Amino acid sequence: MTTYVYDFTQGDKDRADLLGGKGANLAEMTRLGLPVPPGFTITTEACREYLAQGSEPGELRVQVTTALRHLEDKVGRQLGTRRDPLLVSVRSGARFSMPGMMETVLNVGLNDQSVQGLAEEASDERFAWDSYRRLIQMFGATVLGIPAEVFAAALDDAKAARGRASGDGPVADVDLTADDLRALVDNYRRIVTERTGRDFPQDPREQLDLAIRAVFDSWNTDRARLYRRRERIPQDLGTAVNVVTMVFGNLGDASGTGVAFTRDPATGAPGAYGDYLQNAQGEDVVAGIRNTLSLDDLHRIDPLSHHQLLQAMRRLETHYRDLCDVEFTIERGHLWMLQTRVGKRTPAAAFRIATQLVDEQLITEDEALQRVTGDQLASLLFPQFARSGDDGAASPALTTGMAASPGAAVGTIVLRSADAVAAAERGERVILVRRETNPDDLGGMIAAQGILTSRGGKTSHAAVVARGMGRTCVVGAEELDVDEDAGSVTVRAAGRDPVVLQRGDEISIDGSTGEVFRGSVPVVASPVERYLEGGLDAALEADGSGRGLDEQTESLVRSVDRLLRHADARRRLRVEANADVPDDAARARRLGAQGIGLARTEHMFLGERRALVEQIVLAEDLAERDIALDQLLPLQRDDFRGLLEAMDGLPVTIRLLDPPLHEFLPDHTALSVKIAVAHDRRNHGVPVGFGDEELAADEKKLAALERLHEANPMLGVRGVRLGLLVPGLFAMQVRAIVEAAVGLLREGKDPRPEVMVPLVGSVRELQIVRDEVESVVRGVTELAEVDLDVPVGTMIELPRAALTAHRIATEADFFSFGTNDLTQTTWGFSRDDVERTLFTTYLDNGVLTISPFETIDADGVGRLVRIAVDEARATKPGLELGVCGEHGGDPESIRFFHDAGLDYVSCSPFRVPVARLEAGRAATGAAPSSTR
Repeated sequence: MTTYVYDFTQGDKDRADLLGGKGANLAEMTRLGLPVPPGFTITTEACREYLAQGSEPGELRVQVTTALRHLEDKVGRQLGTRRDPLLVSVRSGARFSMPGMMETVLNVGLNDQSVQGLAEEASDERFAWDSYRRLIQMFGATVLGIPAEVFAAALDDAKAARGRASGDGPVADVDLTADDLRALVDNYRRIVTERTGRDFPQDPREQLDLAIRAVFDSWNTDRARLYRRRERIPQDLGTAVNVVTMVFGNLGDASGTGVAFTRDPATGAPGAYGDYLQNAQGEDVVAGIRNTLSLDDLHRIDPLSHHQLLQAMRRLETHYRDLCDVEFTIERGHLWMLQTRVGKRTPAAAFRIATQLVDEQLITEDEALQRVTGDQLASLLFPQFARSGDDGAASPALTTGMAASPGAAVGTIVLRSADAVAAAERGERVILVRRETNPDDLGGMIAAQGILTSRGGKTSHAAVVARGMGRTCVVGAEELDVDEDAGSVTVRAAGRDPVVLQRGDEISIDGSTGEVFRGSVPVVASPVERYLEGGLDAALEADGSGRGLDEQTESLVRSVDRLLRHADARRRLRVEANADVPDDAARARRLGAQGIGLARTEHMFLGERRALVEQIVLAEDLAERDIALDQLLPLQRDDFRGLLEAMDGLPVTIRLLDPPLHEFLPDHTALSVKIAVAHDRRNHGVPVGFGDEELAADEKKLAALERLHEANPMLGVRGVRLGLLVPGLFAMQVRAIVEAAVGLLREGKDPRPEVMVPLVGSVRELQIVRDEVESVVRGVTELAEVDLDVPVGTMIELPRAALTAHRIATEADFFSFGTNDLTQTTWGFSRDDVERTLFTTYLDNGVLTISPFETIDADGVGRLVRIAVDEARATKPGLELGVCGEHGGDPESIRFFHDAGLDYVSCSPFRVPVARLEAGRAATGAAPSSTR
């Protein structure tokens, strides 16, 4: 019989696939002897079977009963009994952390009878009725599907009534009396009856079973699926369910609940950091409904519990050897640990913490590379706001909140998540401004440039989710009065007149300082970008305004430098750049590129040169074609000289012309209309506007267009086919390359050109072009009396090329996988079309988990790459192999190319540092990058 239920004493942190992250870590803390409330975990396997079959596995109810009885025996209480009742929480816990995306129900087991017993046992009637109203509120929303706003409105009404009765104005939920809460419970029960047609369930076991089912169902909510798509978490993992003995933080001011980190997750600063709420329960801290206290405040309130918490956190960080976050409850002075996990952190914190842990001798430098990702490095390259005193710096801040997730975000105000999504679809940049966020706001948080809340702390929902996504976030800006209904945000700062902002007004938020500005604030290069462009010394000398770096920024720059240098020392893959002009090539070299892996010559034929290519293609005789080729030769020679000079001493791989033919020809429809209109005007005696010679030339051009017309240009005359169809075109390009190199050789430089033939599908195609290339190289170098080796290779971008790589290798000095076209031709996708029309549906229904144009399709396209690598190397063991598609800068794809045995990746200049880091991570055995 399959085991679906495990006691906390039976698991450990290495069984997260089965027990989920939360269950595995609860078991690990239990094993370490930390104060964990007893409980048990229902496995992800049970969830998967439930979702597949629509009902729980037959054995599950029996195993839950057995586990529940063991739990009751352990704590000496029974679920939901009248006297001293056992209450439990039912909490989700997937393999990968999905904060707030799935469901939790607290206080399961309370009913009209057990609430009396709880009050008697605790000697606190208010606490018991507060716990009961929380159960009905969470159960009603989570299990019964009643909109949470209905309960929130009833709670607001109760607080308003209490405020009127006491004459104190608005009050918080902690100010409600036992009688207030008893009346609120009656109101909640009426809501349940009216909304569902049945009374709130009084049977504790029915509550438990329904709550377990609701957690299973929450795996497939829209927000959970959206989160998994963004985080690249597979949709078929399922969630575990944790049933945990309730401990209570709402037993008065000697109790409370909190979330803490072993280091600051925003900056990486050492030392425990967190939020605490007195007389609170469960989700109150992350919900952000009340502003929190700090751990220093906890030390003042309850020094013993604070000391015990710090001891537990130190032990966990030592055990996991990483930043940990914990959820804890203090019940009348007794500390309970409710959860731990390796904590999410900002990109800057990730780099600082990784090097700190190396210096503290908790991890090795290889392990430190596994604690950072290329995506995190990329985010550190984004510009930041100009500081006060810089040219064009912002005016004073409107207000300042807590810096929850760094970055510089500018956009117009939206107050609803749906509005943010709609605005983003229109291409607008927005800031989502809320009192606090909840899991249903995920779509708007993804769509927005940044998130700003008036409530909550650094462990609130907004802060945790924003950090995980790398989204700029400021929370707890208490001077903001957010009025969603009025569409306004009022800033009520002490000593200043109120400032009213309307929906649609532009604001800027700084997630590194917590500052909020009116209007658009200028940005400057980030310190990490300055380091990558100019080196460590230049970055440390100034921050762009002439001032030195502050200590925090300096430590970040040094951490990035240290880990990037280690990645360079450990990686096997070379990192080259895709660059078509000297400026891009020079920038790529500054960023660490070891050559150019792809120079696209078609980008050199735009503007005025386009007419020369048109003349070459449409020429009726060799003389006419040679005239155009002779005009292009010096232009191309200058193009290639600039690239070779910028990359002196490093390889420059130049792809011969590879556009679809139609891109260099006149528009067929426009030309047809022009000729038809001209003839019509002549027939009616109306002036045409141009002479007979131009009309004759147009008619000649139209005839050629019709002769060359293609139904599917992307699969037509392009690449090597164009070179074979248009004699002299490739020879002109090769001559320009070699003459540019010869000129640089004579100046004492070290040019290293390589010629790449595109879209080869047959070894004979490559053989013909190679013979032509070698003939041109030989002719130019013999005349110049210089020695120059020009390797000739090909792009592998057709399935047939991959499958016949063993033959093509006989004529190639190198292969470069063009994975963009290889993906198109393997899937039968037209990228420009399917990304607009098909991919959203495919991502929604699980056909794709990520676009194959972003991350390589390892099973399909990747298999072709592996076949080509293996068979080409069997023919020619020393064959140089690389990739020059966009996948060359994608972190997960880089890991694949490392494993497949390629020699280099080539990517855009901006992605070069990312590729360097990820190549180092791949060499040290790191898992693929993820924001998880």
